[in-house]
Amino acid sequence: MTLSETASRMMRFKRWANAITFNTVLALPEAEALMQRATRFGSMLHTLNHVFVVDHIFRAHLEGRNHGYTARNTATPPLLVDLWAKQQEMDEWWVVMAEGLSEVELGEIVEFDFVGSKPDDVRGAMSRLDIIMHIVNHGNYHRGFVGDMLYQAGVTPPATDLPVFLRDAVAM
Repeated sequence: MTLSETASRMMRFKRWANAITFNTVLALPEAEALMQRATRFGSMLHTLNHVFVVDHIFRAHLEGRNHGYTARNTATPPLLVDLWAKQQEMDEWWVVMAEGLSEVELGEIVEFDFVGSKPDDVRGAMSRLDIIMHIVNHGNYHRGFVGDMLYQAGVTPPATDLPVFLRDAVAM
């Protein structure tokens, strides 16, 4: 498997895992998704919003444009159904983008300013492949927090691991 094929597969994995997670959270009573809990972003919704914001920030880095964020989350998250619609569009962008990159393009370095950095701060620099891997890992990390909150809500979270994706969805 080439790096291009791997990058594409990882973005399809992220899209698949997001769909399972969002569908599970959407099936809950709305109060459970909004309930404040002892976790970094306070609720399932705000945690999922953080993942979307970071996806958006790194998309802007890849597109060479300003993302407009001053923090890695918004003060107030959108409605869950609206966030899911935006996340689906974002996930599709990442899949299409990854499918279109050559091996050479995956190795290209993208420079960017970190959110909240000052003009004299050292800039970030990552290859396109590193950015893809970061986005996948970042989503996994925070879906794990959502999984913990699902347990707190009395729901066993669905499996969203890579081996399950490879078993169940890779042929899709």
